[in-house]
Amino acid sequence: MDRQILGARYTATAITLHWLIAVLLLGQFAFGLTLDDIPSGMPERGLYVNLHKSSGMLIGLLVLLRVGWRLTHRPPPLPATMPPWQRHVARWSHTILYLCMVALPLSGYLASNFSKYGIKFFNIVHLPPWGPDDRSWYLLFNQIHHLAALVLAAFVVLHVLAVLKHMLIDHDGLLLRMWPARTVRGTDFRSDLETR
Repeated sequence: MDRQILGARYTATAITLHWLIAVLLLGQFAFGLTLDDIPSGMPERGLYVNLHKSSGMLIGLLVLLRVGWRLTHRPPPLPATMPPWQRHVARWSHTILYLCMVALPLSGYLASNFSKYGIKFFNIVHLPPWGPDDRSWYLLFNQIHHLAALVLAAFVVLHVLAVLKHMLIDHDGLLLRMWPARTVRGTDFRSDLETR
């Protein structure tokens, strides 16, 4: 593999946040889907719903940290072999991914504050709602929450397919930009420009 391709990498902080958020979002998706199997009115439903809300809030803080890091640290350039239309699609799809990752926890948080329950943070600390118990506002933010989840899931699939194309067809080392640094055949390919 060309050392120049491997040298164009994201920072260690961006890589860590990328994979941590990816794993947490995957778990949160699975968690959210299982909530539909718990009937309303059952005591354990409130327990699990509050765990979902609490973990969503923490993921939301990590997403904000990731967005802040991305805005203050320029990403490595895309491979020179990528045609302009693919660069354009890549930029727009990343923007939509970020917007969904922000909208998802934010809409869930807002929906919780327009219900009488609020949030019981990890079922320990009760955060009472600051908004009125308003069904219409709750449903609006809840629908935005579900829509953001669907759009995010669709763009994650598109993102993974694009990475597979670059790995299996283009062979341009694109995945290595976001892969944790490692030594290949005794040579350390981490960029000297990489900052933490």
